[in-house]
Amino acid sequence: MDQLFALAADPTAWAALATLIVMEVVLGIDNLIFISILTNKLPAHQQARARRIGIGLALILRLGLLGTIAIIVQLTEPLFTAFGHGFSWRDLILIAGGLFLVWKATKEIHHHVDPDPGPDMFEGERVQMSFASAIVQILLLDLVFSIDSIITAVGMTDHVPIMVIAVLVAVTVMLLAANPLARFIQANPTVVMLALGFLLMIGMVLIAEGFGAHVPKGYIYAAMAFSTLIEALNMLSRRAKKAQ
Repeated sequence: MDQLFALAADPTAWAALATLIVMEVVLGIDNLIFISILTNKLPAHQQARARRIGIGLALILRLGLLGTIAIIVQLTEPLFTAFGHGFSWRDLILIAGGLFLVWKATKEIHHHVDPDPGPDMFEGERVQMSFASAIVQILLLDLVFSIDSIITAVGMTDHVPIMVIAVLVAVTVMLLAANPLARFIQANPTVVMLALGFLLMIGMVLIAEGFGAHVPKGYIYAAMAFSTLIEALNMLSRRAKKAQ
């Protein structure tokens, strides 16, 4: 308790908390886009529930990983060296998650472009995704994004209470934004393609990070913001033409 009071009285702790909250919210956007696109493929009565479960799993994973910080820190220790780069468990997880994200985004783009894309690997001959399949895929990406999120938090502060508060705030923002974002994506087909492009880019960034090529996050989110602005202008243009 004394430690908490000491942190509350420390201006640097508040600065670290504010910075970490912003970082966690930004990192959570990637997670939320994936959850929104995936759950929109479910029947309408299951979508909100799947989003709540997906975000709840993200919170549980993040808090669980915070309880094992000593293990998380060890995930950055090299296991083996290949191509002149020492690969750690974190690198392998990022590469696997990036490959999954690239595959998933590519498959979804194919489904939107091709009117008869064929059966889904997870669903067999069924056209509509099952609730269990959506949750499994969300869980896989939650794990990747959660590990990246907690390693980012560990790199910014040594105080677990600050990490916990930042994670709780970020997940709360995700929970509040989930349904409006999903409805917006579903109501605007061109935004779906843009979001899938974002997922494709994020997947490639995860793979690059896994191979030791650091890509500044500012560049990624600046590109996403610029693309979103252009799409918003396109939407305004289409609405103006319909109003004529």
